[in-house]
Amino acid sequence: MIQAVASTASPSPQDVIAACCSTARDAAMQLRSLPDPAKADALRAAAAALREDAADILAANARDMAAGEARGLSGAMLDRLKLDEARLAAIANSVEAVAALPDPVGEEIDRRTAPAGMTLRRVRVPIGVIGIIYESRPNVTVDAAVLCVRSGNAAILRGGSEAMHSNRALHASLARGLASAGLPEGAVQLVPTQDREAVGAMLAAAGGIDLIIPRGGKSLVARVQADARVPVLAHLDGICHSFVHASADPEMAQSIALNAKLRRTGVCGAMETLLIDQDYPHAAPLLAALADAGCELRGDDMTMELEPRAVSASDEDWDTEYLDAILSVAFVEGLDGALEHIARHSSGHTDAIIASDMAAATRFQAEVDSAIVMVNASSQFADGGEFGLGAEIGIATGRLHARGPVALEGLTTYKWLVDGEGHIRA
Repeated sequence: MIQAVASTASPSPQDVIAACCSTARDAAMQLRSLPDPAKADALRAAAAALREDAADILAANARDMAAGEARGLSGAMLDRLKLDEARLAAIANSVEAVAALPDPVGEEIDRRTAPAGMTLRRVRVPIGVIGIIYESRPNVTVDAAVLCVRSGNAAILRGGSEAMHSNRALHASLARGLASAGLPEGAVQLVPTQDREAVGAMLAAAGGIDLIIPRGGKSLVARVQADARVPVLAHLDGICHSFVHASADPEMAQSIALNAKLRRTGVCGAMETLLIDQDYPHAAPLLAALADAGCELRGDDMTMELEPRAVSASDEDWDTEYLDAILSVAFVEGLDGALEHIARHSSGHTDAIIASDMAAATRFQAEVDSAIVMVNASSQFADGGEFGLGAEIGIATGRLHARGPVALEGLTTYKWLVDGEGHIRA
């Protein structure tokens, strides 16, 4: 049965993680060669289990929500934590969406003939054992598990204490569904302890874990990057910009800005800085619409001149991921000013331009060095599901291996297959 590691007489966090790694390594060996239909059927069984266990999952989440409110979590953090019938249904649907995606394992991505005449093929293979360390968002338990299984990897999940009951309930349903389809024990494990030393043990588990993926705040990611002896696929904070070019349609600009900031303020794709071309003629009503919608504006002198409810921005504001109904606003000297500001302050996650001038939009996409660069669209579309990837394990903001929404392809590596006919090297 696929389950969290059982507690014994006070095992150390290091012993717990060592046991997880051993079980996961055995599972990864089996998952590596599991046929595509078997993996897809297992995910469909998991989705069915999530639906059947909805009442238990929502009850567990209610416990986490009550505890979070008692601890004084912000509205944005509570929104990240919350599950309801609609969100749980969407999670189950996303599991089925991943099941329906093509299996990346075994895909031939390159074929060539070596100078000596041998046939060389490069094919996708699973990474192996993937450790995911995450905070607050219980949907990550499901997204990470199903993406790992679909791509032939074993997963070790370590969620945050604020979502402990939700994570355990979700994992129990996943485990039941996956086991019913015959998946190996240890394919998906949830670390059973909230001891912070367990995180350190995962980071030190070279040889046991092949890749660590952190999903959480800046402090968590910084710790993982500083301490890990295992390769890390980083998801940095989402300091996302939207630039309103002088040519922007005013109705489009207002609609996109309100959605990018306020649809859900606690997601990493939420706009945190609005840049406005100083020659844009409709800035005042745009700022008023944001303020009317309850957004606190922290801006430069022109912002405060046009919108009396705005307050002065500090130097720190330009580098802050608010995850709340707060927005920094700056007026810039055209496209060059926007590009300069973004290069200095963007976290490399998602940046967008709103413009009718397609030459400006094309240059913006070419020169902004972020994982996702959008034209005339809300940055809240920065999501693996919205990209047609079924789900995501995070938005990678680095430049190696994977970038942007990391889904099935990002959880594979490759190997070379060489076919000869008695070739020997001179």
